[in-house]
Amino acid sequence: MTTRPAATTPSLIARGTVLAAAALTIMAAAIIAPSLPEMGKVFAGPGAELMVRLALTVTSLMIAVSAPVSGVVADRVGRRPLLVFSLVLYAICGTAGYFVGDLYLLLVTRALLGIAVGGVMTAVSATITDWFDGPRRAAFLGLQQAFASLGGVVFLPLAGLLATVSWRAPFWIYAVSAVVALFAVLAVQDAPRDKHASAPSQGRTTTGPVLGVYAVALVATLAFYMAPTQLPFLLGGFGAGPVVVGVVIAGSTVTSALGALGFPALRKRLSTTAITTTSVALLGVGWLLVGAAGNVVMVTAGLLVGGFGVGFAVPNLTMSLSELAPPDRRGRVLSGLVTGVFLGQFLSPLAVQPLIAATGVADAFTWTGIAMAAGAAIAAAGTRKRKENR
Repeated sequence: MTTRPAATTPSLIARGTVLAAAALTIMAAAIIAPSLPEMGKVFAGPGAELMVRLALTVTSLMIAVSAPVSGVVADRVGRRPLLVFSLVLYAICGTAGYFVGDLYLLLVTRALLGIAVGGVMTAVSATITDWFDGPRRAAFLGLQQAFASLGGVVFLPLAGLLATVSWRAPFWIYAVSAVVALFAVLAVQDAPRDKHASAPSQGRTTTGPVLGVYAVALVATLAFYMAPTQLPFLLGGFGAGPVVVGVVIAGSTVTSALGALGFPALRKRLSTTAITTTSVALLGVGWLLVGAAGNVVMVTAGLLVGGFGVGFAVPNLTMSLSELAPPDRRGRVLSGLVTGVFLGQFLSPLAVQPLIAATGVADAFTWTGIAMAAGAAIAAAGTRKRKENR
């Protein structure tokens, strides 16, 4: 790994622009969630209820599907061109929902928005891992995840407020991307690549560990996304209204941001494997608390614990991949993490539904928590045994 000279350290505006772009990613699909009920009435007709829900999920699916292509573009064309193009596409396709009057055309714009988000996420992660090494990389990856989480804290309540004015109004939130794109054009620069870094790599990416990171990201996201997709039903049984549900779910986003901010300090003390194990264990314990909860307070406590686990996990997995991938393939390798995260989001309600049908929502959280905690325990035991053998 080549350390770049101090002269190439990005400016404060460039760093701020990349973090602002990160804040536009995780919440992208969910911005229109408060508008879904009214959209169902506006586009009433055969199959409209399903199609309106697809307007939310098709974005996540397209992020997962298109991210590998974005990774290739990032490596061949550059991080900055991909970032600028994706931010502009994000603004155009996101705000298009305000104007379109056809449900099928709306689905097309939402699918294109997914392609834009995948490009932004891939470009941001590749840019950060190019800019920094070692502890500075860990610190900035923590900031990236924190801003991605805080984007949800800021934009989702704003979307709910705008939806009370008009179901179309939340689509204007996507226009923020145009401002970020302008700053990206003016301030963001790709890190220079020396001859060694730009030469084609020859089998230097370790496939097994990379696939392992992808698998962890997929499973952890699949479990964590039970919060927005299943908790409204569990909390409804406790008499909680929509406002309470929104606040409770947002709590996990806040602790995810706090966990991400604490990641650099944790990285100094624990290995990447130990942090991954800790993250999965925290998510498992959190979901066990949710499953055993008898009131809203206990559910909130479980979510807060699980949020810390995700906050540690995402920057840690990104850091692991950045160390496994050679510079000329880093965009492609990191794009796989984007695919894993958003494929987990898309598959979560589908994968969990059979368990819910068999046991109920609360027990589904309990069994998921047991599985996550058991997996963390097995991983910890395996790590300890390998150390003893050495």
